Amino acid sequence: MDDSQSNARLRADAGVPTSGVIHVRTRLTADFTVISNALAQRRGSAVTIGVAAYIASLPDGSPVTITALCEHFSEGEILISRALRDLEAAGYLERRRERTPTGQVRTRTYFYAVPRGEGPEDPPEPPEPRPRKRSTVPETRREAASAPAPEEPGSPAPALADADPEAVAVLTALRRVDPRLVLSAQEAARLAPAVTEWLAAGVGPREITELLTVRLPDRFRARPASVLAFRLRETPLPMPLPAPLPPDVERPVVLPFQTCDGCERAFRAAEPGHCRSCRDRLAGGCLRAVG
Repeated sequence: MDDSQSNARLRADAGVPTSGVIHVRTRLTADFTVISNALAQRRGSAVTIGVAAYIASLPDGSPVTITALCEHFSEGEILISRALRDLEAAGYLERRRERTPTGQVRTRTYFYAVPRGEGPEDPPEPPEPRPRKRSTVPETRREAASAPAPEEPGSPAPALADADPEAVAVLTALRRVDPRLVLSAQEAARLAPAVTEWLAAGVGPREITELLTVRLPDRFRARPASVLAFRLRETPLPMPLPAPLPPDVERPVVLPFQTCDGCERAFRAAEPGHCRSCRDRLAGGCLRAVG
């Protein structure tokens, strides 16, 4: 009776678990990527984690646009763009619009191993522009051909009267292809500079319309102008078609068909008359008559 009794559960023996996953680990020495458990075990969409792991495994300089990611994954533009927005909101992804040494504006993507503000690393500074020769193109024309800079809060809205009329015509004609692509005057004025850049690169209005309207989602979660702005910003400019080469030699002139006045046989000649057989026969008869 003096022995103490305990009703606590016996401690389980350490070993193979009776349920759940069992890891079969292999030590990797090449072709592997290290990601944090906070990212791998992040609650939410599995597409977001998969996109993050894929981007982390890519070497520097690899394209990570919506188009490039859709070519790798089976998900569409909506899920891929949502995953990028989730990573950007969580601090793992940062997209900057920076000016390259050639003067063009491009979007640079930085991927962080840990969210921004929680790690010591910072994105590298963009390369210093190299000195270049002075261009003969006026400065105003170069600025009009470059991509528009992001709008500053409180900046005045662009006026439709100042936009390129050809670019505005392309934007307003999109509703003929998809009735959902109805734009206001302010939205058309804001998107017109990007369309002007495409036109200056040699892309025709028909090609621009096809690039902006192909494979659109069934339902828009935002204004149509936001979808068009995203495509104008992320879609790479297609290469213009080469000009047709001039022919080496001129094609011979094709004479029309004529009906022979003697045998009614069809032959080619500039004017009506007799065919070669009838001309030879008539020439032979004239020679015999003279002889």
